[in-house]
Amino acid sequence: MYDVIILTDERYVNPKERSEYIDNVMREDWLVVEALQNLGLKAKKVAWSDTTFDWTQTKIALFRTTWDYAEKFTAFSDWLMEVSMKTKLINDYETIIWNLDKHYLLDLKEQGINVVETYFIEPGDKRTLLELHSELGWEKTVLKPTISAAAKDTFKLNLESLSDYEDRYTYLVKDESMMLQPFQEDVIKRGELSLMMIGDEYTHAVLKKAKLGDFRVQDDFGGTVQDYQPTKKEIDLAVAAVRACEGKPLYARVDIVNDNNGNPAISELELVEPEMWFRKNEKAAGMLADAINELL
Repeated sequence: MYDVIILTDERYVNPKERSEYIDNVMREDWLVVEALQNLGLKAKKVAWSDTTFDWTQTKIALFRTTWDYAEKFTAFSDWLMEVSMKTKLINDYETIIWNLDKHYLLDLKEQGINVVETYFIEPGDKRTLLELHSELGWEKTVLKPTISAAAKDTFKLNLESLSDYEDRYTYLVKDESMMLQPFQEDVIKRGELSLMMIGDEYTHAVLKKAKLGDFRVQDDFGGTVQDYQPTKKEIDLAVAAVRACEGKPLYARVDIVNDNNGNPAISELELVEPEMWFRKNEKAAGMLADAINELL
């Protein structure tokens, strides 16, 4: 019987090929395993898709690097429901389901949290991108599905390029919700902040910057990461966002940009499998382990 299983995807169990990126993933996971073991807890990594593991044999399943879920979403959803009845999930099932779909930005906005302005387009909508941009009065935008990861099907648009994306957009919106946001210029000028939270306590932050000529800050697309000391206003926004969640997540990553009005705004609240950059603050992994230990 295990106390905690750290959930990953099959690429990061015993990778045969190594790179700086994979080494960082492995180190991040190990920092959490080690912190749990230092408390005397029995813990190890298992891929969520491992059909040989008996999920009743762990008290807690902790989501860490399950980054293939978006491309296997149906299988992941089925597994998620099944495993939620066999063990305790962190974050919990209801929180994960809520956070998987970026309609959650509407819930945060209703709680008084400043979020990046967003227009949601539901499946079957027949309007073209040109019609939507004309209605909204937006010239430069970002289009993406409401359920996605690692910038999958995420496009930066302008009025001149809309025709290049109409076919792809029409295909996507037939079956899934999409979201349109005014492009936030701060993403290019400064980057996107990520504030790491254990409970509602801020631990550390990084600034993610896109490579020259791109707008996607993820390291998958050549983005870079550097240490960052957030302002009190940015920390207060992150704390407020976590406190606005009904499920009271045990850990979170809060992504913030300065919106086009110059105010800090939530671009994403990641509660499912957030990259937490524990290598930037190893004490945060210990704080997470302590919080888990209190639940056992």
